[in-house]
Amino acid sequence: MDKRVDSISETRTNWLEHQFKIKESGSTLKTEIIAGITTFIAMSYILFVNPTILGDAGLDKGAVFVATALTGIVGCLAMALIANYPIAVAPGLGSNAFFAYSVVLGMGIPWQTALAGVFVASLLFMLVTVLKVREVVINAIPANLKSAMAVGIGLFIAFTGLKQGGLVVASAKSFVTITNWSNPHVWLTVFGLILTVALLARKIPGALFIGLAATAIMGVVTGLIAMPTGVVSSIPSLAPTFGVSLIHLKDVFSVQMAVVVLVFFFSVFFDTTGTVIGLAQQAGFIKDNKMPKEVGEALFADSTSMIAGSVFGSTPTACYIESSTGIAVGGRTGFTAVVVAIMFALSLFFSPLLAVVTSEVTAPILIIVGSFMIKSIANIDWSEFETAFPAFMIILCVPLTYNISYGLAFGLISYPITMIAAGKDKKVHPIMYVAALLFLVLLFTMHELPGK
Repeated sequence: MDKRVDSISETRTNWLEHQFKIKESGSTLKTEIIAGITTFIAMSYILFVNPTILGDAGLDKGAVFVATALTGIVGCLAMALIANYPIAVAPGLGSNAFFAYSVVLGMGIPWQTALAGVFVASLLFMLVTVLKVREVVINAIPANLKSAMAVGIGLFIAFTGLKQGGLVVASAKSFVTITNWSNPHVWLTVFGLILTVALLARKIPGALFIGLAATAIMGVVTGLIAMPTGVVSSIPSLAPTFGVSLIHLKDVFSVQMAVVVLVFFFSVFFDTTGTVIGLAQQAGFIKDNKMPKEVGEALFADSTSMIAGSVFGSTPTACYIESSTGIAVGGRTGFTAVVVAIMFALSLFFSPLLAVVTSEVTAPILIIVGSFMIKSIANIDWSEFETAFPAFMIILCVPLTYNISYGLAFGLISYPITMIAAGKDKKVHPIMYVAALLFLVLLFTMHELPGK
């Protein structure tokens, strides 16, 4: 009997080594497990933030909770088995805010149609990955504009957090102004923000999740949030969102939706590419400044999860920068991502906790994530006016129009104008002229204004 157990154990060990090359990577099974748990704790806030944001757009929160977990499972397993990278994949912050507050609430597009747009964008992402044309697309957009997109979206997310947490309110005189501090719910947001910032400053692993959990507990203790009916329950139904994107594909064929699809595509494309390369560099996978073939496989894995997520009923996926926490403790193979997938599966039974994750609880997360994204402003070359001004327009107009696509429109339309005026029209890629025309049509065909 002991020989049989030893044989099974040896077979399992051999398979793990063959599949993930754990020893060859200088890691151990224990280290990979710890790395996976560490990464999951750092990114698990998305399980509660995503349903809250998409719930604002009219989606069923329970279904989105399940869709988020299932998408994370598919993404992490794909990353593990295809690329063998210790990188976790799940629905990303930024694209979900664009989906809810710009596309659905701002443009007045039904969430069902918007999900169909996510599906089409994911197919495009898969296509350019398979055909290996991502370099062409990346090079078509100037570096200044790429960085400006990240900054503009970061400011948009942070402003959304300020608004959701009640820290800024509407004003007839100045459009927005600071809160009057009489609302106790505002102080719950302040508590969460201060605590989470302090945890991050102390470099505490899982700071975002700890801050979210502590804020929710404080809300329950003070009576500002109702006590949940339970902690563990059966898995909520996925029926309200499952397959909706496929049913509404016919509604995607419009100029308005074409722009939405392109924004989804470009935002995920650049975010994922940058994150994967950055994490690969941290883990020591990039040698002699050359991108290993696994990076392409990682992008393929992410596009696979993005397609699955759109069918489940969630917004575009992202390779999580929080994977750096797992890499920091020694995670070097895809088994780290397998552990994250297992943790997502276990989390499916904790949906009752969604009730305590209110907008005041998630607001600090949005504000802080916005601060993470704004660092890209350092990459903008402000001395080159013909690209710096379009970048400035993106950064300025995304938060002030409270609409990501409008903000991108002002930047991408002004870019060919400034380049032509500077006598550099031949340096403008044809893709950029097409994008400018699409966004120009968008501005003149929109009937729903943000905030209506």
